[in-house]
Amino acid sequence: MSIPIVNSIASWFLKKRIHQMELFIKYPHEVQDELLHQLLDKARDTEVGKQYDFASIKSYQDFNQRLPVQSYEDVEPQIERARRGENNIFWPTPIKWFAKSSGTTNAKSKFIPVSNESLEDCHYAAGKDLLCLYLNNNDNAKLFTGKNLRLGGSKELYKENGTVFGDLSAILIDNMPFWATYSSTPGNEISLMSNFEEKIQAIVKETLKENVTSIAGVPSWMLVLLNRVITETKHESLLEIWPDLEVYFHGGVNFEPYAKQYKKIIPSEKFRYYEIYNASEGFFAVQDQNNSSELLLLLDYGIFYEFIPMDTYDTPQEKIIPLNEVEIGKNYALIITTNAGLWRYKIGDTVRFTNTSPYRIKITGRTKHHINVFGEELIIENAENALKNTCNELACEIIDYTVAPIFMEGKEKGAHEWIIEFKKSPTDPLKFTQCLDTHLQKLNSDYEAKRYNNTTLNSPKIHQAKEGLFYAWSKKHEKLGGQHKIPRLSNKRDYLEELLAINQTL
Repeated sequence: MSIPIVNSIASWFLKKRIHQMELFIKYPHEVQDELLHQLLDKARDTEVGKQYDFASIKSYQDFNQRLPVQSYEDVEPQIERARRGENNIFWPTPIKWFAKSSGTTNAKSKFIPVSNESLEDCHYAAGKDLLCLYLNNNDNAKLFTGKNLRLGGSKELYKENGTVFGDLSAILIDNMPFWATYSSTPGNEISLMSNFEEKIQAIVKETLKENVTSIAGVPSWMLVLLNRVITETKHESLLEIWPDLEVYFHGGVNFEPYAKQYKKIIPSEKFRYYEIYNASEGFFAVQDQNNSSELLLLLDYGIFYEFIPMDTYDTPQEKIIPLNEVEIGKNYALIITTNAGLWRYKIGDTVRFTNTSPYRIKITGRTKHHINVFGEELIIENAENALKNTCNELACEIIDYTVAPIFMEGKEKGAHEWIIEFKKSPTDPLKFTQCLDTHLQKLNSDYEAKRYNNTTLNSPKIHQAKEGLFYAWSKKHEKLGGQHKIPRLSNKRDYLEELLAINQTL
């Protein structure tokens, strides 16, 4: 079957989904309520379903009062049993796949269950809908006349019990429908290579001969790959290599710190950037408009959503609310119930609603990745917007960064200590510090209050990292590629101290 025929068939099939999506956009609360009852009914005879008597839950109020909110540590014993081959613990269908995710508070890896239902009705459904929205918004798109360049993770097999674990991207690649595999590059063998540096080289070699029309992956690691392509070919622009390249589907980390670098190697005003919000636990939201940073919350993918206002999070006054009670502009911790048997699970992300008709969000950070040692409530969204504004003002570019507190000692006041690896360094480091501090104060009134006349916080302390620091840290911790992220903000100094020590050895 020729690529043009595949292109036309796929476009026709994907665009049909628009009418189904309009249903959850028009009736969001009804769709979510029905979904909750479907999940409870399906799992009523599981171990967890009997424990909480799912059969007698008749309303959201019953659900809210009966089931506790849970962290990974709470459900880990059940997941470990499922990984050893036990069935019907928290979901009725057997679970073969477990997505290996970053460590928890006790530094272990997390193994998130991926059921057949979540694979088909969530991850793949959302992937198709992302393409559907993109094609619907861009009538002249030629996406399927070429291939999608993807950068995923690796997998390993538990031979003792038949279950499989690996990066979510590897699980998705290994189970992709034929049309998605046909339109992707590199092939599965290279995509699933475990050595990241060898994989990068193999991807470059294979994809240079392809007509790449789209790219997909985490911005930080994709940039490593694309810069290698530029270096190998001695071109200045990816469009010289792949002239039909038209869109980048990205997620995993905030794109803003990398935007300038992408626009430099893809110098086209017509090129599109589409953000996605997915995780090992599910596919939650997609950008549904051109040139917009807002993400449409996906409401019929087997995930029931709840939210904890961050001003009550982890306090005696903590409250949990359903979708119909959220407010625009507030910061919420995300709680999910899924078609893989995660019940009222704290995923650890925070979001802010920008619209409630339809429901659109922005990802603001992590519940654990913030700094609030001095009451300043600094979140990742603040830090990255301040960095973006500072870099725009001073014509510099960053690769990665980490921030930690300098704790008060005696009469010494506290401060925030940054280590930043620059792609293009500021000409005046002191001016950069002052500018960043000013933008942080503009974006965060709590930070501004603590900085007023150095009341609680002194001016930030900033270190310029040597080239390759964050890559070296990631390699040391076996976190190259895939969904691995650099820890941005922390109330502790562990990450920062280690990075400073590695920096001295480079």
